[in-house]
Amino acid sequence: MRRRSLLTAAAVSALAAAPLATGCGPTSASASAGGSRRGHLTYGVWDVYQVPAMKRVAREFERSRPGVTVDVQLTPNGTYWTKLRTACTGGSAPDVFWMNGPNFGLYADAGQLLPLATDGPDAVLRPADFPPDLVSLYRWKGTQYGVPKDFDTVALWFNKEIFDRAKVGYPDATWTWQDLISTAQRLTDRKRGIYGIGAPVRAQENYYNSIPQAGGWVISPDKTRSGYSDERTREGLRLWLDLIHRYGASPTLQQMTDTDPTQMFQSGTLAMTYEASYNAATFYADRELRAKVDVAPMPKGRHRATVLHGLANVIYARTPQPELARDFVRFLGSEHASLLQGKYGTAIPARNGTAEPWAAGMPRFDLQVYLDALDYAVPFPISANTAAWSHKEQMWLARAWSGDESLNGATGSLTTAMNQLLAQEKKGGSR
Repeated sequence: MRRRSLLTAAAVSALAAAPLATGCGPTSASASAGGSRRGHLTYGVWDVYQVPAMKRVAREFERSRPGVTVDVQLTPNGTYWTKLRTACTGGSAPDVFWMNGPNFGLYADAGQLLPLATDGPDAVLRPADFPPDLVSLYRWKGTQYGVPKDFDTVALWFNKEIFDRAKVGYPDATWTWQDLISTAQRLTDRKRGIYGIGAPVRAQENYYNSIPQAGGWVISPDKTRSGYSDERTREGLRLWLDLIHRYGASPTLQQMTDTDPTQMFQSGTLAMTYEASYNAATFYADRELRAKVDVAPMPKGRHRATVLHGLANVIYARTPQPELARDFVRFLGSEHASLLQGKYGTAIPARNGTAEPWAAGMPRFDLQVYLDALDYAVPFPISANTAAWSHKEQMWLARAWSGDESLNGATGSLTTAMNQLLAQEKKGGSR
């Protein structure tokens, strides 16, 4: 389940044109109502598999706040961002809602999110309670707008039956890229319709990991330059192209467009796949698959690295219940709520020290590898208008993946397009 969808170009332009909220948004009358800590809140989420956990957390909050109700509102990921953009523009967004890294800068820059205190008696979160890169992911121009909810790292899943049949040892922490390549070649069996690994044009799961593993970079720290013409960045991309075109160990781009590689892995036609941690629950729910597969750390390139992403809970700037919404978001980031999410949800809680129930809930898998990956994680690359250049990224890289364009040609064109978009951001063009 791909749950990190990006804004469409239409959504980008519409939100950028939305009126900015002034201050914290609510009128003095609304602030007074919120100050009573009684009332009704709406909570916008997009993952149906996490709804039970989110409802449990909401009920716990209600028990601790007599007179408060929280309505957990599910909008499927495919329409979540379109509906949220319209609701924010029209003044009817949920009081509290989920946010991801690629969309965060756009909403923060448009004044649609309520600032959150990080110190003093009114602190909504204490930064030391969460991984630093997740906290900074939801900080904009020095102001914190989100409380980290969960985190994702990436690891290598493998089908033990396919490995056993080929008499090949399982992947482990000693694996390098060369081990991945040679094993994928050995496991590819065209007569059976089996490929060693899937190499789709996936950012979070694939090349946002191999790029830093090669020593490359996607975007400069000051958000002004693309890294796609750097030779180390190209090295990180070339791994996937070679698996398809040089070694024949992955399906073609067209095959992976026709059938999603995660589905190929579930059906037994892929021996290995890189997957983010949120897919572990999907694999575990399939009893037949559960017995056949396990997970290992990603192979090491020049460096060991995984991209770190995670959702945050944010508050709509024009909520009529700002103080109550702050109370709820503070509770969502608490140890108690995080442990509930880990026990009953599908995502790893972001709060330090609360991830173990998530891993313990799926004991047949070695999910500790996802937790250990925090030690070598790198931040998810974003800017004010990530959606604009990530669209170009997918378009140009797909041309290289398909073989319609050379890697140097595709990344050169991507660099030019991305730098132009980043220059517009710097001039205020994202707004």
